[in-house]
Amino acid sequence: MTQKPQEDFDRSVEDAQAWMKVVQEQLQLNDNTQGPRAALEARLRETEKICQLEPEGCVKVELVLRAAEALLATCREGQKPEILARLRDIKCQWEETVTYMTHCHSRIEWVWLHWSEYLLAQDEFYRWFQKMVVALEPPMELQLGLKEKQWQLSHAQVLLHNVDNQAVLLDRLLEEAGSLFNRIGDPSVDEDAQKRMKAEYDAVKARAQHRVDLLAQVAQEHEQYREDVNEFQLWLKAVVEKVHSCLGRNCKLATELRLSVLQDVAKDFSRGEESLDRLEEQAAGVIRNTSPLGAEKISGELEEMRGVLEKLRVLWEEEEGRLRGLLQSKGACERQIQQLEVELGEFKKGLQRVAQEGLEPVVKTATEDELVAHWRLFSGTQAALASEEPRVDRLQTQLKELVTFPDLQSLSDSVVAAIQEYQCMKGRNTRLHNATRAELWQRFQRPLNDLQLWKALAQRLLDITTSLPDLPSIHTFLPQIEAALTESSRLKEQLAMLQLKTDLLGSLFGQERAAALLEQVASSVRDRDLLHNSLLQRKSKLQSLLVQHKDFGVAFDPLHRKLLDLQARIQAEKGLQRDLPGKQVRLLRLQGLQEEGLDLGTQIEAVRPLAQGNLSHQHKVDQVSSDQQALQRTLEFLYAGGCCSGLLWWR
Repeated sequence: MTQKPQEDFDRSVEDAQAWMKVVQEQLQLNDNTQGPRAALEARLRETEKICQLEPEGCVKVELVLRAAEALLATCREGQKPEILARLRDIKCQWEETVTYMTHCHSRIEWVWLHWSEYLLAQDEFYRWFQKMVVALEPPMELQLGLKEKQWQLSHAQVLLHNVDNQAVLLDRLLEEAGSLFNRIGDPSVDEDAQKRMKAEYDAVKARAQHRVDLLAQVAQEHEQYREDVNEFQLWLKAVVEKVHSCLGRNCKLATELRLSVLQDVAKDFSRGEESLDRLEEQAAGVIRNTSPLGAEKISGELEEMRGVLEKLRVLWEEEEGRLRGLLQSKGACERQIQQLEVELGEFKKGLQRVAQEGLEPVVKTATEDELVAHWRLFSGTQAALASEEPRVDRLQTQLKELVTFPDLQSLSDSVVAAIQEYQCMKGRNTRLHNATRAELWQRFQRPLNDLQLWKALAQRLLDITTSLPDLPSIHTFLPQIEAALTESSRLKEQLAMLQLKTDLLGSLFGQERAAALLEQVASSVRDRDLLHNSLLQRKSKLQSLLVQHKDFGVAFDPLHRKLLDLQARIQAEKGLQRDLPGKQVRLLRLQGLQEEGLDLGTQIEAVRPLAQGNLSHQHKVDQVSSDQQALQRTLEFLYAGGCCSGLLWWR
């Protein structure tokens, strides 16, 4: 009675144990996180498949439970403890198997996920690393000035700060790599890989730090140079003010005190030279780290400061020498004053002579010869005033030498007034000279402008008279052409006169401008000659057309009347004849009319040459010729009809 349930229970227990043994063996084969990522992924897939077999195991355990229930229901009481013990063993084995399945798969999955997160973080780190390598790869660019160098340093500091910020991520990566290596033992995360990553980061950080240090040194060097330059410029400004305080009329110091101040200034020049030399040595280092344009600016600044210092030294030497000369010789000063007074008197006499020659503007109604005479007068005045330039320079030089003496104020005012009068006369003469020359230029341009207007008129007359249809038009435009030819002759005379003034034009406007004007005149003369000849030809043509109008009328009117007479006579011959003699007479008359018609055609063709060049005449000749030909065809038809009717009558 219990044998079959016992067998079912034993078989289900054996089957479940065998299934769990196979599963545990498979788990033991895959329960390993060591090795490369591909192997770990394969084991992860295998454990996932094993976990998917859990329902199958549940079924087998459930079969054991059912078999146990059936067996317990039929077995003796003494067998139940054994059965329950085996049942507990099966349950414990199942729980261990399920736990093992879950833990094995979870452990492998956790390592795989941990590795994946590490790889993502590592990729992010290396993307940053490559970006930073690219940013630090280009060499340091030379900058224009201090502000640009400070901007460049600030940018490099930002890059270094970025590198420092990545240290936290690197430490976390290295920590994760060590943890992974303990679990997977893969060479991609071993100590050598960690050291390489750390070395690469340290290299980038060292490069960023080196760039910051270098740019900081460059900026600091330029900043120190700029401070020294500003300090030197302040010193230079103070020395310039001190020297200028000893110069000019506004200085109230005595000559001896001025000389003492200048001697004190001389002690500062040596210190200034030493400071400028040190600045040039500093600038050499700054220029090496500055762009070409910035280096050029620094060099120019140094040259400018040295130039100011040299000019100041020259000014100091000149002023000191002048003051020493003043102290050494009062008599020399008096002689200079006398010489200046003599020079000033002669200069004023020269200005009076120039003023007497006249500096009045030219009236608008002046002739060309008067304009040329005034221009020559102004040119002579200009030369006379130019000859006074050396005297003006001497007066100014002497005035500068004596300007420090306050008791010579009236003499200085006289010199200044004379020089101002000279400048006014010179400016007025220059304006009159230029105005006269400009007026002459307009006068010489006037024939050319008139010629341009005449050319437009002549061309319009030529275009209009290309084909004149009737006699009134010829009578209208022929006088206009004759007037244009008269104007052309007048313009040619004016242009010819202008071509004879080569020397005058050269002296007035210069050889280049005069040559251009004469070339324009020559070109205009050639254009005028062409249009003039065309107008002459057109005049001859119109005059011949007038003659042709008279000859054509004399020859054409009789032919037209003869044509009308023939048409009337032919019209009269179109009636019927009663007898043969009448028809024969009509044939004779028609024969005569045919001969007259042929003769008329010959006369018309003889008149045709008289109509050439006149569209109206040609049209009249063509119309008469067409009527004559139509008349001739009518005669031939009538003659042929008359011949046929006479032959029939005869028969």
